[in-house]
Amino acid sequence: MELEQFSYDNKIVKKFILATIIWGVIGMIVGLLAACQLVWPDLNLASWLSFGRIRPLHTNAVIFAFVGNGIFAGVYYSLQRLMKARMWSDVLSNLNFWGWQLIIVSAVLTLPLGYTSGKEYAELEWPIDIAITIIWVVFGWNMFATILKRRVKHLYVAVWFYIATFVTVAVLHLVNSFEFPIHFFKSYSMYAGVQDALVQWWYGHNAVAFFLTTPYLGLMYYFVPKAANRPVYSYRLSIIHFWALIFIYIWAGPHHLLYTALPGWAQSLGVVFSVMLIAPSWGGMLNGLLTLRGAWDKVREDVVLKFMVVAITCYGMSTFEGPMMSLKSVNVISHFTDWTIAHVHIGGLGWNGMLTFGMLYWLVPKIFRTELFSKKMANAHFWIGTLGILLYAIPLYWAGFTQGLMWQDFQADGTLANKDFLETVTQLRPFYIMRAGGGLLYLVGALMMTYNLARTMVMGKLLANEPAEAPALPKMSTKRKEGEYWHRVIERRPLQMLLLSLVMILIGGIVEMVPTFLVSSNVPTIASVQPYTPLELEGRDIYIREGCYNCHSQMVRPLRFETTRYGEYSKAGEFVYDHPFQWGSKRTGPDLHREGRGNKQNRPDSWHYLHMENPTDISPGSIMPAYPWLISDDLDRSHTETKISAMRSMGVPYAEGFEAEVAENMDEQGKEIATNILKDLQADDFDENSVATLQQKEIVALIAYLQRLGSDIHAGTEELLTGTSPEEVEE
Repeated sequence: MELEQFSYDNKIVKKFILATIIWGVIGMIVGLLAACQLVWPDLNLASWLSFGRIRPLHTNAVIFAFVGNGIFAGVYYSLQRLMKARMWSDVLSNLNFWGWQLIIVSAVLTLPLGYTSGKEYAELEWPIDIAITIIWVVFGWNMFATILKRRVKHLYVAVWFYIATFVTVAVLHLVNSFEFPIHFFKSYSMYAGVQDALVQWWYGHNAVAFFLTTPYLGLMYYFVPKAANRPVYSYRLSIIHFWALIFIYIWAGPHHLLYTALPGWAQSLGVVFSVMLIAPSWGGMLNGLLTLRGAWDKVREDVVLKFMVVAITCYGMSTFEGPMMSLKSVNVISHFTDWTIAHVHIGGLGWNGMLTFGMLYWLVPKIFRTELFSKKMANAHFWIGTLGILLYAIPLYWAGFTQGLMWQDFQADGTLANKDFLETVTQLRPFYIMRAGGGLLYLVGALMMTYNLARTMVMGKLLANEPAEAPALPKMSTKRKEGEYWHRVIERRPLQMLLLSLVMILIGGIVEMVPTFLVSSNVPTIASVQPYTPLELEGRDIYIREGCYNCHSQMVRPLRFETTRYGEYSKAGEFVYDHPFQWGSKRTGPDLHREGRGNKQNRPDSWHYLHMENPTDISPGSIMPAYPWLISDDLDRSHTETKISAMRSMGVPYAEGFEAEVAENMDEQGKEIATNILKDLQADDFDENSVATLQQKEIVALIAYLQRLGSDIHAGTEELLTGTSPEEVEE
């Protein structure tokens, strides 16, 4: 059979490798700064360097810049060789590269400036979301066109995972990014409250599943056998692993919302499918580790395999721990604590980071046709990185257990043992110091790798267009041959595999979301819950801009220790006007849902003012940063009327023509708050001018929002709190 001559494009692989290294280091530096800010709050040096703004910068940099570029580097290298074909279009490859880097730069510029949608892992604003959609389509187009022009009959297992990744990430991104634009830098989620929470964590959990897991499983199935020079342990196990994983994973998102206002049936589905995830996840882990059977002597000598073994082991740990944390008896301790942070970083630092490092150590010498500059330095990186993971995670597990148990601790007389939330915070400082030390070690290892790979590139020369040859793909039958395994037919048909993958991942999402959106009893309304005033709406936007949801939840769970500490548990109907929801996922500070007037805390406006001005004066030992710019900066009211109109378009019952009353309404409420503050502070220059000046400041809008939180239930809904139906309350 005549062989066809062609070449592989290694230039695009090199570009993505360089981007992976550069963004990885940047993302880790930002993460280290955020970790240090939780120990030394004075490191919050400016508004654009405050923890609430750089925490999402860190997560986006690590997930989409470091891991994202790592995915593209591995896919562009492996896909060409698995398909025996050059990428379909060099133009699309480069558009993918430069478009993705532009998106990352946009995130770097916007997130520290406070331009955020306020939804975890999906903080980027709507113009960037559109750019992500376009570049993701470019990637998928190039990938599928390459698959269709392949010179091999069957699609290898790694390609199955690449296909599922493309189609699922596209669906997740489009559904979760459904937004109402206000202006170029501001939008509101089209979903509200319970529905928004379900969509967000359907997206958030499955972003972990289909951006941080399935593409890396594809890379595992390619690079582990290549590095070990051994075939995958079990072909049939890989089939079970793939189909079971993509079907089950998509259902598990509600386990992030246990004990919340999400309907109980949806929570139960999340628990059941999360526990089921152990089987396919561990099937994949065992398939990866058992591929190295008989090659353990090589593992001891080969640094690439060392990184990959630790990566697969961390994948196994995370995918066992995740289902366990979804059990309600465990979740009641782990949720909102540092246990979750430790769990996430076992996956991020261990699974994604170590597999990326191993892949880079294998790839760079290959495409630059040289030996690795220093194997000793690579080995040192391995041990430093592994120690960094342990020093990062173990203190956070300890901190998580400490938090969870201290929050629940009651004295013999039935009162909380640790009434002040701050008592928990001060206990965690040693663990946070150790966590920062672990992050520093991990960063040092990454810097060592950067130097090592840079010297390797200098020593060698890039084989930009690697020559290859293979016979043309013969005409394939779509029928199953006698004695042929049934799955082989699907492997010959990439479009069928894409459609089957799409069907598999849509089932869970449809079953969970459609009833939540269409059946009104899932989100019972409360007659006394009213829309936010214009000033409160602006204050809420400031709250989101400053990333307060990164440290504070707004969800009091129906648990004794929570209702004793915070007050009445949160109801689904209280959030029907929240675009987006703000339930949070981590309590570095206390829950705020009952922070408003008439609730348990019932703090005066001046307390909030002083607390934002200098938290440590009000709460000694606090690790919350100060927000002086809120006191000095005037509130931008130029878009308030547009925001009110947008909210009405999304179903919030503002009266027609209310826009004309916005300015007067804001002045009236702002004047009342400013007067309260100045009276309490006994300001010497307390007069109408000083009130007029203060009421224009951002701090007043934020206080208006904080004083509103959770206060609606006190307006004639006592019957509802004792079990009366929403319909009876309205009557």
